[in-house]
Amino acid sequence: MRLDKIIARGRIIDLRSIDLEGALQELLAVCVERFPDLKREALLKGLLARESTMTTYLGLGVALPHVRVKMGRRYVLAIGRSRIGIRHDGAVDDERVHLIFMLIAGEKARDYLQVLASIARQVKEPELIDNLVHAPDLDALHERLVGGFGGIRPVQTQQNRINRLMFREAERVASGAGCGTIMIFGDTFIGGIEAGAVPTKMKTILVTRNPIEPSEDQKGFGETIQVRSFSSQRLAQLRSAMLVALTRGIISFTDRICCVGGMTGSNQFDTLVVVDVEREFQTLLTGQTADLLPEDVKPEVLERVIAVATELAVEGREGRPVGCLFVVGDVEKVETFTKPLVLNPFFGYKEEDRNILNPFMDETVKEFSSIDGAFVIRGDGVVESAGSLIQAIDSDHALPSGLGSRHAAAAAISVAANCIAIIVSSSTGQVSLFRRGVMLPLTDKRR
Repeated sequence: MRLDKIIARGRIIDLRSIDLEGALQELLAVCVERFPDLKREALLKGLLARESTMTTYLGLGVALPHVRVKMGRRYVLAIGRSRIGIRHDGAVDDERVHLIFMLIAGEKARDYLQVLASIARQVKEPELIDNLVHAPDLDALHERLVGGFGGIRPVQTQQNRINRLMFREAERVASGAGCGTIMIFGDTFIGGIEAGAVPTKMKTILVTRNPIEPSEDQKGFGETIQVRSFSSQRLAQLRSAMLVALTRGIISFTDRICCVGGMTGSNQFDTLVVVDVEREFQTLLTGQTADLLPEDVKPEVLERVIAVATELAVEGREGRPVGCLFVVGDVEKVETFTKPLVLNPFFGYKEEDRNILNPFMDETVKEFSSIDGAFVIRGDGVVESAGSLIQAIDSDHALPSGLGSRHAAAAAISVAANCIAIIVSSSTGQVSLFRRGVMLPLTDKRR
């Protein structure tokens, strides 16, 4: 859904409180004024209870308190701004909260975690947050919120003669090679690429690291895939984007794709590549083209795990590279090959709170990545455990030289159970996927 659709001018206020509970009471007051059936005290209790178990602070001076209740509406969003800042227990050092997005969701809202994740992605843009905090008045704040959350972003596509020529040739190559789709790498351009900048009658897929909320009435591209990359090399996101497109059903193994892109941030198309999907992924298929994704694993869960793994490869922890292993799917079988190395840090929490799709899990998972052992994740995204020792054995697949015990464990468990293993190398920063004992590098090695 488009986030700007749930932003109402009447529920945007300047906060007077300097603590979180007072700010939540102010936000609840404007919600109850509009929707009298909402129970103010019960909502406040639920919001504070969630804060006591898991912080809703996102960084950059933004908090996203949220709660689910029985109500006829899907969502109620109230937004508060504080110029002087609000104390928040989840903030680092003396950092203050300047924006609070309070989300009340109905129990029947099926895309609850996806909406939370969309808001969390949008408010990670420092430029947008700075513009919101320093808006001259609430009317201007509302306009900037609607603009920012409606997917409006600066465009510098630099449609020069060479770019136009490259895209015309991409269409010709795609047609001549029998490609059904053109994949466009939008990070070639600073600020992204606007819809309509590359007009074509062929099906298009936009690949970008930026979060995008496309218009509901008209999408500029046939599909949009968000894939992060730490490399500025041409088409560095190619293999991850192809994998995501396959698991979503956007493309099939029999397709041939024409890709057009260039160096990240160069504002210049300079590369055309034709990819035969089956040939690119033939090492994983082993004659079975229908089960690259285990049947119990949701595509969005695999995408989120890849995203978290790539972020760990980029950021590390406390300035140091970190290696970790994620095992996704077929949990009952996987658990027969594991034993805990430490007390399970996820034991006892609600499934919703420990779901990898929940944006507040990002930092939790990254913190626990320093623990030896693997994360075991259900196909629906629920993290069952961390710090699990993998005891499976695989004697049929030889690993490339230089890889250690973590890669061996990933290969072995992907053979022993119907799962996918994703690994971040502590030495090279490379993110790789294992399926049925076969390794597929998703990112380049860091230099």
